[in-house]
Amino acid sequence: MKKKKSESVSDNPFMEIGKPYFIRTVTHYFTGRLIWVGDKEICLEDACWIADTGRFNEFVSGKTVNESEPFPKGARVIVGRGSIIDMVEHDLILTVK
Repeated sequence: MKKKKSESVSDNPFMEIGKPYFIRTVTHYFTGRLIWVGDKEICLEDACWIADTGRFNEFVSGKTVNESEPFPKGARVIVGRGSIIDMVEHDLILTVK
């Protein structure tokens, strides 16, 4: 019996390694640069927890953010793929607000 090929980033044309994303999960919001995609997790660098986007349409347009808390420089943040609601390309947020 052959093993089923594991899903990789090459199987998913929508998650591009090296691109910055805004990610909504069932409990938190993040920005970060995507550095790895696994079967059950993704990994971000230059990540930031977004506590309050403000007006959502203005946030995703890059106009506003009410509250942001970056992870330490160099930290790798692993997010479970099953918790992701949606992702969109977005500028990194690297400062506390």
